[in-house]
Amino acid sequence: MRTVSVLLPLLIACLLVPIPSGNAQTTPPTNNALQFCGGTYQMRTTLYFGLSHPSGVISEAQWQAFLRDEVTPRFPEGLTVWEANGQWRRSDGRIGRERAKVLLLVHEEKAPIRTAIAEIVNLYKKNFHQESVLWETAPVCAAF
Repeated sequence: MRTVSVLLPLLIACLLVPIPSGNAQTTPPTNNALQFCGGTYQMRTTLYFGLSHPSGVISEAQWQAFLRDEVTPRFPEGLTVWEANGQWRRSDGRIGRERAKVLLLVHEEKAPIRTAIAEIVNLYKKNFHQESVLWETAPVCAAF
């Protein structure tokens, strides 16, 4: 009976612990979390730019001009770019493949920065006749 009297409260306590919902964090980490990582609350935005368009492919020179003229002036503090190969299921069920450039930005969470990112996406879609640019943003703790 001693075992039941010890385990029953433990079982009840475990049942009362909230289970994470799996939803993304929408608020900055607590000060304790920031102190633990030794950095500051930032956002990490990753953009995926496809390099194919209806009349061919976007050349390295075209990409470099876009990066120089549109991206760098909006994010002079720094950025990272790398090449990737992407794939997705097309509407006809077949697998589509495309070379891409991936742009990573670490930045503050501010409306003007979100606007600058949206401008980059819209200009790329317009200039290179793209249907979409994949855009993901997540909170991070960054230390420089």
